[in-house]
Amino acid sequence: MTGLLFDLAFWCAAPVWALMVLAPRWSVTVRIASSPWTALPVLAVYTALALAAWPELWALVSSPTLEGMHRLTALAGGAGAVWAQIIAWDLLIGQWIFLEARRLRLNPLVTSPLLVLTILLSPFALLLFLLLRAALGRRRRDGTGTPGTPPTRHSVAT
Repeated sequence: MTGLLFDLAFWCAAPVWALMVLAPRWSVTVRIASSPWTALPVLAVYTALALAAWPELWALVSSPTLEGMHRLTALAGGAGAVWAQIIAWDLLIGQWIFLEARRLRLNPLVTSPLLVLTILLSPFALLLFLLLRAALGRRRRDGTGTPGTPPTRHSVAT
């Protein structure tokens, strides 16, 4: 059962990822990506896995140690819970990148590879996107941004 839940965590998030990567301009994609509720199915999987490893999970979060993390992830339910948590956070990070890229009017040919990288290695993708966002903000403030691009409602934070 744990193996099934482990696999299910990704498949609960996969449709949202597919929409953001493959249909970024579709209005339904924007509506779905704008909702934090997309993570709910993954969080349900997380809850089932976390409850199965509750004593080890609680020991780790109440007194974090590397040894405690090792004990938790040595359990199938514990490793599965950590995986489901990663999937949920990656999805929310991906949704933010998707929406922020739309606000910045980034071409989907730039955004989609970033989203794929987010699925695989979200910390690197987030860092790369933040650097890109900062560079775009600097260019727009310096007046060297894309000609004819109207200013956005919100300032771009660096």
